[in-house]
Amino acid sequence: MTKKLITLLTVLVGIHSFSQTQRLLFGTPVEKINPTHGKIRCATTEYETYLQNEDASRNTAAFEQWIAPKVEAIKTQLLSGKSAATVVTIPVVVHVIHNGDAVGTNENISDARVLSQITVLNQDFRRMVNTNGYNTNAVGADIEVEFCMAQRKPDGTATNGIDRVNLGTASWATESSVEGTLKPNTIWDPTQYFNIWVCAFSTSTSAELYGVLGYAQFPYGSGLSGLSGVTNTATTDGVIIDYRCFGSSQIAPGSYFTDYDLGRTATHEIGHCFGLRHIWGDNSSCTVNTADSAKDYCPDTPAAANENYDCADTYDSCPAATGNDMIENYMDYTNDSCMNIFTLNQKARILAVIQNSPRRNTLPSSQACLAPLSRSEFELFDNLKIYPNPAQEYAIINISSGTDLPDAYQVCNALGQLVVEKTVYNSTDLTIPTSEWESGVYFVKIIKQNSSKTLQLLKK
Repeated sequence: MTKKLITLLTVLVGIHSFSQTQRLLFGTPVEKINPTHGKIRCATTEYETYLQNEDASRNTAAFEQWIAPKVEAIKTQLLSGKSAATVVTIPVVVHVIHNGDAVGTNENISDARVLSQITVLNQDFRRMVNTNGYNTNAVGADIEVEFCMAQRKPDGTATNGIDRVNLGTASWATESSVEGTLKPNTIWDPTQYFNIWVCAFSTSTSAELYGVLGYAQFPYGSGLSGLSGVTNTATTDGVIIDYRCFGSSQIAPGSYFTDYDLGRTATHEIGHCFGLRHIWGDNSSCTVNTADSAKDYCPDTPAAANENYDCADTYDSCPAATGNDMIENYMDYTNDSCMNIFTLNQKARILAVIQNSPRRNTLPSSQACLAPLSRSEFELFDNLKIYPNPAQEYAIINISSGTDLPDAYQVCNALGQLVVEKTVYNSTDLTIPTSEWESGVYFVKIIKQNSSKTLQLLKK
């Protein structure tokens, strides 16, 4: 009896001790922490759980049901050769969030370091020969997606795609500060720019974001029930990464986290933004089916029951299934030097998201990587305003006196669906009736010649 009581007390003490030390991230227990140095390779799963708890319309099963036929259609096109080799270009803005440090110091990383990251992304997504992104695997894929630094700001003026913002904070400790302050105050129109934030996460062991390398916002399905989820996440969409794992030490030497110095954190997180899941499906199941629905929905990534942190050995966490764990896949947790592959099935999934998901499907047609606006175009776009905003019965596109009228405008809802398309003949055409619209966020794209500017409009 005494022995049993002692055993019970030991168990209870152990449970109590565990509960005290259990890390929480976005209110969710963190299980995947690198046992060697305590880094959290990716916080996207915890972030997605948080977003789904905040909005019931954001649902994994519904998203997978929506995306599945689109993925299969792209697979069929790729296999048949009917899909022309078309490279999709994604315009990028990198927001370097700093605390007043000189450029090239600490979190205010140099231009060269930012550009080294874009180089790595293009090497990885294009499977470029003679780079770290090349592989000889039979299922290895050139995703045919490239990234360009924006050449225009949202107002049409020139930029190099690097947006340096002093927010007066040395490091960021909580998700609420990042999601409520950092992102919303710096984001550029997510329908026209792919937003990447680089900052310093807190090094205090008691901080919520301590040890996090980065996280991403998973895509949403167009046409799925509920618009609120798309609207609520429009000011936070993109990826955020700690500066100590952003860029490549081989191209831009500097201070990096050990094992995470070749730019693969960004490759991994952008994979999430374009619909990819971790190769082990964030569960310990080894179930295999045609759709791979128990894991990452990509049958050509062998079944895995858990993440891996290095490539020092061969790992097979699902020995009954075909193939070893694909530790070289960008969607595992291995060191940067281990990674070199996206698969053909992952390619189909990425392209399906880029072609169909809100805010992803408008990026390929964005003009953000074109040269800055001409003087006449700039004069028009520089003075554009929409009022009242928020709108109830109507909204007016306001231009300065003496400025040429725009040629046309389009209005899309937060799902990317076209609501209004109108040619402008006179000033009365600049009044937009809104009384029949549902409440939410809309994007008004105002067009002049070969250029455009998009303004956000809220409908009460």
